[in-house]
Amino acid sequence: MKIIVAAIGRAKAGPERDLFQTYTSRLRWPVQLKEIEIKKELDTNIRRTREGVALLAAIPEHARIIVLDENGKNDTSKEFAIRLGEWRDAGTATVAFIIGGADGIDGAVRNRADTVLSFGTLTWPHMLVRALLAEQIYRAHAILSGHPYHRA
Repeated sequence: MKIIVAAIGRAKAGPERDLFQTYTSRLRWPVQLKEIEIKKELDTNIRRTREGVALLAAIPEHARIIVLDENGKNDTSKEFAIRLGEWRDAGTATVAFIIGGADGIDGAVRNRADTVLSFGTLTWPHMLVRALLAEQIYRAHAILSGHPYHRA
């Protein structure tokens, strides 16, 4: 199973990018990061719509899509792992995670999602969300393979 992380903005060198790479390098699933930039001088609604179009264009047509949004479902790590495991076992070729920009996710992207997932109601910096996501994907992989990383 291939993992795509489609995200608004480009990560600069630093601890957030390093942490993302640390966890994704541990995975047996290949992970591709697709970073998308839309000019900031646009009207907020226009920019969010253009970001949505670009995010969906970055995802293969038959991919399972998980949108990260503060209003999404709060899975436990085990529930998240079970979901990924079910998709893997069903032969899903690609799972795509979408991280929107500072102004949120366009409704068209949310409507296309198989799941809308939250890392809680706190607001997280978008670059840190990438690292949190990578860790949770690694944790899910550890849970599914019986690795002792996850002890809960």
